[in-house]
Amino acid sequence: MFKPLALLAPALIPSWNFFDVIAPSPRLEYALCASAGGKPGPWQIFRPLPRRVSPLTMLGRLLWNPRWNETLFLVSCAERLVQNPTAHSEDEIFRRLAADLARQPDAGASKPWLSFRLVFLSLEGDDLVETELFRAQPRRLADIVAR
Repeated sequence: MFKPLALLAPALIPSWNFFDVIAPSPRLEYALCASAGGKPGPWQIFRPLPRRVSPLTMLGRLLWNPRWNETLFLVSCAERLVQNPTAHSEDEIFRRLAADLARQPDAGASKPWLSFRLVFLSLEGDDLVETELFRAQPRRLADIVAR
């Protein structure tokens, strides 16, 4: 009886010692362009946070929020790309960007190439400074969705 309880306890009572460093996360932005070598733009924030969330929505999100879990996974991929770039992290970000864009009616119609970048925002004095940490080479949207 003790063995199943010992296995279940870490899931029910999590340890909060899993953060190595507490630091700001990079912001994920994407842009569409007409060709692989074309100028991307304008850069758009991927899944921007809502300005306001109702208490009822917050309560519901405590029980069911797969979109936010996926967004947290993308933040992990972005942090890994900054620290130790891998094809896996880049592929995962591209795949989820393309899936979100596929839900929009006209996304990619005139600009079928997708790129993303990771940006760090910092406050220097009164100025907000944007530093680009990583920029992915553009990929054709149709190729990403087909995988």
